[in-house]
Amino acid sequence: MERALIVCDNEKGTAFYKSFLKENGYIDIMSVESFPAAKRVIMDYDFDLCFVNLPLGNSNSVEHVIDLAEKNVCQILLFIKADYYDEITDKVVEYGVMTISKPINKQLLWQTLRQALATQRRIDMARSQSAKLEKKLDELKTISRAKLLLIVNEGLSEEDAHKFIEKRAMDLRISRYQMAMDIIKKFEK
Repeated sequence: MERALIVCDNEKGTAFYKSFLKENGYIDIMSVESFPAAKRVIMDYDFDLCFVNLPLGNSNSVEHVIDLAEKNVCQILLFIKADYYDEITDKVVEYGVMTISKPINKQLLWQTLRQALATQRRIDMARSQSAKLEKKLDELKTISRAKLLLIVNEGLSEEDAHKFIEKRAMDLRISRYQMAMDIIKKFEK
């Protein structure tokens, strides 16, 4: 997915960002003119990248940018005037927001975009791994629950309950998780 969001209330700026993103392979690009609109759109869509152009609505307030960063996993590139660069960067860097000084140097923007993309890929890999681990943990909890039901209702030891689940799953050619689900259904009617 190469989906980007532009948060900019300046037509010229929005056109520049869209053009730059299209040149760099982004096809699915949305733009909004305010932070409330950005929050609504981000709730409905997953973005890889979010360009935020400050000032927005005559404000250089970074609280909205921080809010976006805390509640979403897309990589945020924040464009700010050179006069405020150090001050704002110090506030947003701990939230993983990358800052770019205006006026924009296209080469620097390209390099930052590549870094943001690499960072986003790592985040996606970590999310995928986390989802796999959560699924495995849920399966282990279910199997443990089934073992407990066998111990309580059938008088088996923990080791015997474990062996029972493994053997039955193998005999029926189903996973231990599915066998555990069947045991839970049997005893929790």
